[in-house]
Amino acid sequence: MPRARDLPLIVLMIGIAGAAMFLPCAHAFATGDHRTGRAFLYSGLMVLTLAAMLALATATPRPRDVVRSQLTTVALASVLMPAVASLPFAVAVPDTRLINAWFEMVAAFTTTGGTLYEAPGRLPMSVHLWRALVGWLGGFFVLVAAAAILAPINLGGFEVLTPGADRQARGPVARRADPAARVLYHARTLFPVYGTITLALWLLLLVAGQPSTLALIHAMGTLSTSGITVPGGLEAAGGGIAAEAVVFAGLLFAITRRAMPGAPRRERPEPLWRDPEVRIAAVLLVAVPGALFVRHWLGAIESDLPDDLASAGLALWGAVFTVLSFLTTTGYESAGWGDARVWSGLEAPGLILLGLSIMGGGVATTAGGVRLLRVYALYRHARRELERIAHPSSVGGGGREARSLRREGAYAAFITFMLFALTLGALTAALAVAGVGFERSVVLAISALSTTGPLAELALAGGEGFLRLNDAAKVVLAAGMVLGRLEMVALLAVLVPAAWRR
Repeated sequence: MPRARDLPLIVLMIGIAGAAMFLPCAHAFATGDHRTGRAFLYSGLMVLTLAAMLALATATPRPRDVVRSQLTTVALASVLMPAVASLPFAVAVPDTRLINAWFEMVAAFTTTGGTLYEAPGRLPMSVHLWRALVGWLGGFFVLVAAAAILAPINLGGFEVLTPGADRQARGPVARRADPAARVLYHARTLFPVYGTITLALWLLLLVAGQPSTLALIHAMGTLSTSGITVPGGLEAAGGGIAAEAVVFAGLLFAITRRAMPGAPRRERPEPLWRDPEVRIAAVLLVAVPGALFVRHWLGAIESDLPDDLASAGLALWGAVFTVLSFLTTTGYESAGWGDARVWSGLEAPGLILLGLSIMGGGVATTAGGVRLLRVYALYRHARRELERIAHPSSVGGGGREARSLRREGAYAAFITFMLFALTLGALTAALAVAGVGFERSVVLAISALSTTGPLAELALAGGEGFLRLNDAAKVVLAAGMVLGRLEMVALLAVLVPAAWRR
């Protein structure tokens, strides 16, 4: 049997997916749902057999262009793995169509977390567990791809940190390195940390009062930022504010990669509080809930609603939790978020949630969006330009790294923003052609590109989410989720012929 490092990454991933199917299989048999258990058992055996056959057929050949083959593998995995994961889903839920099962798995693997099944009891609990597990594996795949594939070639946000000469210096090193060895090294380094944090979140949610299966689903949905849950969300699972506090702590790992040991780093060692991504997130966590809280008080005064400290504290906590949840593109909603709206007499500020999701979390984390580091680079560039307007002869300080961040880094960040905007416009137009209304098309497109599935439900007045979409709209949104997870910059590096020649 060939060694793991001699196999293509996609073959290894198919084998891992097949092995993962035995967890919901065991859960289904343990809870007496033998029909669902058999669906996962047979599917797992079939996928493992396929992986073994592919392993024998594809061992040892090495591609000529290592960088392009790695990027192609990342793109191929985002398309192929949901198809593999949809097999047990379609068998376990016989009254659904294959395109719906595929859409669910695309949403899970890209850590978007949207769902077409929001009726209670529509899906067996073991299937919900499978959705969360696929999202958890998708989050881990994002971390490994960022560390082993995107970081060495300065993509995925690292182009903001090491532009210009550093890119040229690191490029040959990345090409000469053994890609399989690098992927396996980072996988072995990150998995113990990733698994331990998930286990800790699960145990803490159990202590907070959530049932074991729901606690595991929310633990995996938190760390992967997929936001996958069961109908009713966190509030229906129990645990109250204690459970939300545990989820809040888990979401902090999506703010900066420096919070997770083993994640790739390019900056000089500094205290965590000086990390620009942490600073921007802290400003948003203070400014946005603060503004909403003041507006809550004004709304309460205007509406003659009670303004006691308990209601005020619940409103403030609901705003802080929900802001962090959507900033990290997770999409969990606090129980206090709904209470705050009732208390203040306001509707859900969907525009704020849209903006937070577009900004996204940290570079090389499981969060989606444009990423906080790019926002910081554009902020530094704008601040320097304003200084030059007031003082044309001034010299920007901060050293070589700061100057590079304000110039080449901001330029790279601007390109990413423009590509995001162009892709958003194209997706919105495609959804409109598919028969979706304009307002809903914009929200759904942002939800897909930022990989924030619950946004589609909370930012719209009707709360329809992904419900009642035709097949054409589902295909467009699935493509948007894949594009949002891969980022257009990395995808262009695969598609543009000039990149192949270099």
